[in-house]
Amino acid sequence: MNVIGTHGRGFPLGASVEDEGVNFSLFARHATSVELLLFDRENDPQPSRVVPIDSATNRTYHYWHVFLPGVQAGQLYGYRVHGPSEPARGLRFDPTKVLLDPYGRGVVVPQNYSRVAAGEPGDNAASAMKSVVVDPSTYDWEGDQPLHRTAAQTIIYEMHVRGFTCHPSSGVGESTRGTYAGLIEKIPYLQRLGITAVELLPVFQFDPFDAPYGKMNYWGYAPISFFAPHQAFSSRPEPLGPVDEFRDMVKALHRAGIEVILDVVFNHTAEGNERGPTLCFRGIDNPTYYMLERGEWYANYTGCGNTLNANHPIVRRMIVDSLRYWVQEMHVDGFRFDLASILSRDSNGYPLPNPPVLWDIESDPVLAGTKLLAEAWDAAGLYQVGSFVGDAWREWNGRFRDDVRDFFRGQPGSVRRVADRIVGSPEIYGHKGREVEQSINFVTCHDGFTLNDLVSYNDKHNEANGEGNRDGGNDNASWNCGVEGPTDDPAIERLRNRQVKNFLTVTMLSLGVPMITMGDEVRRTQRGNNNAYCQNNETSWFDWTDLVRHADVHRFVSLLCARRVLRTTEHERRRISLIQLLTEANESWHGVKLNQPDWSDGSHCLALHARLRNEGIFLHLILNAYWEPLGFELPPLEVGPWRRWIDTGLDSPNDIVPWETAPTVTTDVYPAEARSVVMLIAGVPAT
Repeated sequence: MNVIGTHGRGFPLGASVEDEGVNFSLFARHATSVELLLFDRENDPQPSRVVPIDSATNRTYHYWHVFLPGVQAGQLYGYRVHGPSEPARGLRFDPTKVLLDPYGRGVVVPQNYSRVAAGEPGDNAASAMKSVVVDPSTYDWEGDQPLHRTAAQTIIYEMHVRGFTCHPSSGVGESTRGTYAGLIEKIPYLQRLGITAVELLPVFQFDPFDAPYGKMNYWGYAPISFFAPHQAFSSRPEPLGPVDEFRDMVKALHRAGIEVILDVVFNHTAEGNERGPTLCFRGIDNPTYYMLERGEWYANYTGCGNTLNANHPIVRRMIVDSLRYWVQEMHVDGFRFDLASILSRDSNGYPLPNPPVLWDIESDPVLAGTKLLAEAWDAAGLYQVGSFVGDAWREWNGRFRDDVRDFFRGQPGSVRRVADRIVGSPEIYGHKGREVEQSINFVTCHDGFTLNDLVSYNDKHNEANGEGNRDGGNDNASWNCGVEGPTDDPAIERLRNRQVKNFLTVTMLSLGVPMITMGDEVRRTQRGNNNAYCQNNETSWFDWTDLVRHADVHRFVSLLCARRVLRTTEHERRRISLIQLLTEANESWHGVKLNQPDWSDGSHCLALHARLRNEGIFLHLILNAYWEPLGFELPPLEVGPWRRWIDTGLDSPNDIVPWETAPTVTTDVYPAEARSVVMLIAGVPAT
């Protein structure tokens, strides 16, 4: 049934709920006509109402708009956009396809959703995703606000919403496993662990079938709506369920003192290359939203088939509007930008010295104080770690990952590099005059080996992905400790456990912001798969039985986190970051002999002595990546004896202890086990 709407307005874009109905607005510069479709159910093969948007009365510049009285939040809708199909000119209009609203705040996915139908000729109304009208103003936040933790007090836990609770061992109810609600049930675990922020793998609505045939897109790096939370992560079947359940999760995490950072993908979409499906942007204004080469072909700086035209004014506005929405209406605390270097490219793919979209994000007043984290590289070879534009951005320090891995697997020439990483990577960031929290320090992330697999496999084992083990990185800087994969050899298991704790200690105590990956605190394994993007199964899920199996590693991480943010006798009224103190410390480097660090390529050990100014606290960090025990001379002290806080060469519970119960070191030379990390403290009152 055709319905006539009133004139409406071109702003704001998307579907905006008002007192008497809903205003719809869509940018479609090259379109010749537009129809708004209303649906009663997501599986309906035909819309219940069709609203032609008159190009003479309901179009302002390139904005098509209409106001529909009586429409309310929860209404399902989509668009058919008419125009020329001339791929050589970059135009790919197809009015047989039902298209999502680029500004849609919610999405429903029919049970028979078909990515194939969206890419082949013919009407796909029954199987197309539809947008949902959302009224953000009706939610009761109960006074919640973003937490604005300082970077020095931040410990990031990178996690996957579904994978965190989907395993049957999670203890979460069957109806809420793998959902935002399931994550809420596990917040006490996160509190006990001691992390202060969760970094969620993509939660924007993505195409679950953008994966090899028979597989599913598990990671979520296939976005199709930059404003809508992913429907499948919600336990609520109603159209508005995902929006409210996501906000319930954020509110609950904030109450627990935990920030929420979203991994956002503004570099490509699920529509892929010229053979991909028409889901949204391609059918609305293809040459505006995508970088094109010779009109017809999609530039591919992402490795995913297309590249979003991020510095186009319309796309820039959409990106900033999306970020504002997630901060203002969804209360998130920050964003990690996937392949962020792509956002510095112009419409022809060339890097810009001052990319407009990045400066738009940095200078936006709504986003001021929001954590902005950049993966400062892309799939086409642009690598900007240490040179990413702007002042507010922090960077995933890929060199920290590589250099720490090299040091603990005994690579020649790594001792100088690991020393620089420990003190905040001044070699990388010193030229900018930035604080040390510029660096996001990590050894593992979702992409690559888990920490357990890093010390258990020399080679990737991705056969289950169905790509002949060709996918995933080949250079993992890993070492299997002598046996490939699982082993019953107690000596190798003991060494692997020690190496895991070595990586965790250096990650947590180095200057910068530490990030650990979901399950690394219990040695979660993916059985050697270093590219588990399509493994929506126990390969990727958190197996909660590991919490018992590797309780000593979990305890180790919890005590590291607890000491990362500490109280001292002189600062009882405020919480202090150990890293804040370390940045102001007087430090000196040593080897096995005092004041004689060995910086040669053949060196595998190092010691760092630090006196915390105005605190009366001394720290002595020993790194022994050599394959034999070594004795390290200790600096003399006037404040009392050295005490042992951490020694990864010892079995639990002696591998790490609370500061207050740290035992006294009675010798002037500390015996550090082969491949171990030791942290000694002095000047801290004992109990």
